[in-house]
Amino acid sequence: MADRYLHWTNTRPGRLLTRRLGLPRPVPLHRWTAERPALEGGPILHLTPVPPRDGAGYAEELAAVLEGNGLPVVTDTTGAEPRARSAAVVVDATGVRDVPRLHHVYDCLRPVVRSVAECGRIVVLAARPDPEDHHQAAAQQALEGFVRSLAKETGGGRTVQLVRLAPEAGPADAESTLRFLLSPRSAYVSGQVIEIGDGIAAPAPADASGGTSGEASAGSGTASRQGPLQGRTALVTGSARGIGEAVAATLARDGAHVVCLDVPQAEAELTRVAESLGGTALPLDITSDDAGDRIAQALPEGGLDVLVHNAGITRDRRLANMKPERWDQVLEVNLASVLRTTDRLLAAGALRRGTGRVVATASISGIAGNVGQTNYAASKAGIIGLVRSLAPRAAAEHGVTVNAVAPGFIETKMTAAVPFFIREAGRRMNSQSQGGLPVDVAETVAWLAAPGSAAVNGQVVRVCGQSLLGA
Repeated sequence: MADRYLHWTNTRPGRLLTRRLGLPRPVPLHRWTAERPALEGGPILHLTPVPPRDGAGYAEELAAVLEGNGLPVVTDTTGAEPRARSAAVVVDATGVRDVPRLHHVYDCLRPVVRSVAECGRIVVLAARPDPEDHHQAAAQQALEGFVRSLAKETGGGRTVQLVRLAPEAGPADAESTLRFLLSPRSAYVSGQVIEIGDGIAAPAPADASGGTSGEASAGSGTASRQGPLQGRTALVTGSARGIGEAVAATLARDGAHVVCLDVPQAEAELTRVAESLGGTALPLDITSDDAGDRIAQALPEGGLDVLVHNAGITRDRRLANMKPERWDQVLEVNLASVLRTTDRLLAAGALRRGTGRVVATASISGIAGNVGQTNYAASKAGIIGLVRSLAPRAAAEHGVTVNAVAPGFIETKMTAAVPFFIREAGRRMNSQSQGGLPVDVAETVAWLAAPGSAAVNGQVVRVCGQSLLGA
């Protein structure tokens, strides 16, 4: 459904009136297209306010990673002087070990924050808080509050993220993540903290093509096979429509052969989607006791690389008015079936070691709660618990990563049916002052599914424009 307020506020009368009344003025977000695949407005400004790890050396490695991002890189070791406009700013704050050094981050960003182009990016690279050094832990945790607050200040379609490296990780392990965050693909992801370093061994160099490919295009027919998922198989549940359809299309664009799964009642739509992507339709009730076995049997020889749990339902009622069947249906579809099928496919070895990715769909409701959604919020919070518990064991035992996306207000047929005032509140209550699109969730899934994302594990990434709910 079209966001008429967003369109109106970007007309001349709309800009004038919103400025005078102090109303939010959302900026049309720059999302990835084949014609505009990179950020615009200047180079990437690489700043190092404090020598990382007291001089141990991230500067050259990070510079090399940034050079591969498709934009020129300007390096500055001080960040003390104002700069011309930049498409993005990357600050290496891994060397911040105490409160005085936090001032260097302030000195570094304050002169340049206003020079970041509209729809630009700010990424702060951080170290994991050290449990043996409370000064370092306090300073590094302080960066999280700093980044989340800055993300709410920047406006203009800009985003701000914190990428936190584990002690054994380096910028090369974060390459896929940095490419995603420093691209138009992450337009509706902001204020996030992403941990790098608790994943699995990276694939062979021939397969490690970084994050999502800038060369693959999403045509209306059979998808291009030039992306990072070329030669891989992905299964997306609930893919007959909405977010699931967008996820399937984006994975196909990036080269995957997609098995599209949805309930038998949606077989006609499912077949249409699968045929348009050169994929395979699998009509199946995911809540069936044998769903995992039937999926394993339907997979091509060699198994599965990417498993996306997207199928979900809502049966909203306040708890006092909720009938047992409404509770049971939501928990069964949204959580119990995810647990069963994941367990079964892992036990059967259906997910390939090293390239296996499980991406589940949580929700902002599972983080912040929502009136009338005790069942839905419980199911989506359960997904978060599943990811945090299973991720380290799946990596160690099966060579598979497990992550989740948590969408906020996404423009779909379901949200279009929400009453007008509630829908408008949902759209505006985030730092971007607008709803997201299904493709925003799909691009995030594609990043987590990419071969280069082997070091990203156990993460729950909100795709919500930095919703004001749930922090």
